[in-house]
Amino acid sequence: MGVLDMSLKGKTALVTGSTSGIGLGIARALAAEGADIALNGFGEAAQIEALRAAIEAEFGVHAVYVAADLGVPVQIAAMVPQAEAALGKVDILVNNAGIQFVAPIEDFPDEQWDKVIAVNLSGVFHGMKAAIPGMRARGWGRIINIASAHGLVASPQKVAYVAAKHGVVGMTKVAAIELAGSGATCNAICPGWVLTPLVEKQLEARAAETGQGIEAVKQSFLAEKQPLREFSTPAQIGAAAVFLCSEGARTITGISLSVDGGWVIQ
Repeated sequence: MGVLDMSLKGKTALVTGSTSGIGLGIARALAAEGADIALNGFGEAAQIEALRAAIEAEFGVHAVYVAADLGVPVQIAAMVPQAEAALGKVDILVNNAGIQFVAPIEDFPDEQWDKVIAVNLSGVFHGMKAAIPGMRARGWGRIINIASAHGLVASPQKVAYVAAKHGVVGMTKVAAIELAGSGATCNAICPGWVLTPLVEKQLEARAAETGQGIEAVKQSFLAEKQPLREFSTPAQIGAAAVFLCSEGARTITGISLSVDGGWVIQ
């Protein structure tokens, strides 16, 4: 594997929250480089099966689906062995699953705090805990934690999400230190606004509320945070993940890679 070689042929990847949005973009990007894929996430069974079959057909890799609620530790602990049983191993773990809830601190419901922390923070810990022993045993591994611009800076009304994502950045650093010398690395990707189906719905809702056109809404949305005034795409987050899995990135560990249109440089 040359330093500029992005091929992941012979590798396997488990991507949480990969039935839509960023997670699906990452799964497709890894599959495009030859990695076998374990999908995970919520959705209709038929829709998930269609996604799984499409990845196999398009990229000529083996793709499976492993069910797990990332808010339930025992299900996460079972998810990694299930993926290992189906694919033979888990070389690459992408902790992408996440949820959001928005409210001021004094009004933030306790149960929503617990849910956001369970999925966005504890879910990452339990996933790493389950996957690391196999990576150590094989002498190779890549853990990629999808944090957020909100893992580095804050916005109002998002106390649980910001706390969780800051925690993910910290956890990434701890894992990187612990894995040093093992052949495995751990890095975080910190996206800004990514044009996912979820964000598109938010934009459409804002357009309906304000009576503005969708392009005007997009520009005002981006102007609040991103100097580049351009959304990232799930495929671009996937490209960053591919690079972090490559031989060229073997000495990159513990970083937070911002893919955010300039959000956190201001």
